[in-house]
Amino acid sequence: LSPPLSPSVSNPLHVSDSVVPMLMSDTSDAALAHRLDVARELLLRNLREQMRNGPVMSSPQILSDWLRLYCANLEHEVFLAIYLDCQNQLIDTEELFRGSLTQTSVYPREVVKGALARNAAAMAIAHNHPSGKAEPSRADELLTQTLKSALSLVDVQIIDHFVVAGDQVISFAERGLI
Repeated sequence: LSPPLSPSVSNPLHVSDSVVPMLMSDTSDAALAHRLDVARELLLRNLREQMRNGPVMSSPQILSDWLRLYCANLEHEVFLAIYLDCQNQLIDTEELFRGSLTQTSVYPREVVKGALARNAAAMAIAHNHPSGKAEPSRADELLTQTLKSALSLVDVQIIDHFVVAGDQVISFAERGLI
């Protein structure tokens, strides 16, 4: 972009002259945002394919990377289900619930329905903390136990519960909370 020309009698400035650089800036910002969204989606797909290559928990870094990328910049809580077969290989992922800044309602019946619909033998569950504090709350621990009990009635095992905040991913299994 060249700087605006100074006004002269033969070349007067118009309102549109000052708007064009702003529009170009907004357009380039929009184009950049779109490119970043496309890149994020491609990375999510690539990581999901990598998770399909073997038991999910044999490559916990790939799952952590996928969770961090999925939850990046979300300003509300989401609850994710990661459905696994009897060899802990990925069947599907699903965002089951979306909440507010500080909480989301999770309905055990819907979690069980999702697992049965996909014929899952096991699940990992995850949710984010938009606050940036990855430390699991007492409510998170109670939810995990409730879901574990509900899913055990239909022979589906919860292998882990992850809390994602910023670039941190906390594993309940690693902390002995599962």
